[in-house]
Amino acid sequence: MRELQPINQNVLLELNDEATEQKTASGIIIPDSAKTKEKTGKVVGISNIENAEIAVGDVVLYKEFSGNEVEFDDKKYLLIQYADILGKVVETEAI
Repeated sequence: MRELQPINQNVLLELNDEATEQKTASGIIIPDSAKTKEKTGKVVGISNIENAEIAVGDVVLYKEFSGNEVEFDDKKYLLIQYADILGKVVETEAI
């Protein structure tokens, strides 16, 4: 079994690649190149980082134009520096 493990203060994020065609109300098709991509990913691997504020399974928000996209075993991942992670997405109860 092969596994991709990040090293050197890197985090491995699994990217959601939902290719859905979008149209405007008037029927104009919006190409993928014009869409803004969501800057979130699920943490699937983390290097040995002392006092890390994230864990495997967390969904995080990262800086735009960060990291390197890689394809491994037919899945898309983003290998990103730990410092480029801006926040963690958490579920809260409505008040």
